[in-house]
Amino acid sequence: MMQTLVLGGGCFWCTEAVYVKVRGVTDVESGYCNGQTVAPTYDEVCTGRTGHNEVVKLEYDPKQVSTRELLEIFFVIHDPTTLNRQGNDVGTQYRSGIYFTTPEQAEEARALIAELAAARAFGQPIVTEVLALANYSAAEDYHQDFFERNPYQGYCMAVAAPKVAKFKKTFTRLVRD
Repeated sequence: MMQTLVLGGGCFWCTEAVYVKVRGVTDVESGYCNGQTVAPTYDEVCTGRTGHNEVVKLEYDPKQVSTRELLEIFFVIHDPTTLNRQGNDVGTQYRSGIYFTTPEQAEEARALIAELAAARAFGQPIVTEVLALANYSAAEDYHQDFFERNPYQGYCMAVAAPKVAKFKKTFTRLVRD
C-alpha cells in the first residue's frame, strides 16, 4: 500500500531532484502546503504572505523504502537548523518541515529529530517543524521536474546537483537503478 509524505527542505527544485532518484519513490511532485491561501501561485508564495512552504509530495512504497530512510535522506540534503532559510534562499517558504499523512510518520519524524538532537548531529538546534499536511496544492507545471529538464541552469548546477551527488554518495543502496 502506497504512502504519501510531504517535505519542505528549501527550494523544491533541489529536493525534488534528489527524491526522483530514490528507489521506492514512485512519484515526486513540487507544491505548496500548510498556508492559508487556497491554491496559491508561486508569485504569491514568494511574498511570504500566504504562509505556504515550498515542498515536495512523495508517493512511496514502504516495502521498498521506509519513512525513516526518506527522513534520513532529508536530514542529509538540507540544513534543518536555519529558520526560514536554505543557503541564499530566505523566507518562510523555505522553512524546514515534515508534513505527515499518518500518525506513524509523525512518530518516526519526532523520534529521528530527538535522536539527531541528542547526538548533537548538527551542532545547532533543529528547527524542522513536524505538522499534519494541510492545504496542499501542486506547483505550476514549469516547476515540475525542473532539475531534470534544466540540468545546466546556474542554480541547478550550483545547488541542486551537489545535493543529488551527496545523496548518491551517502545512500548508495537507495539509488534507483
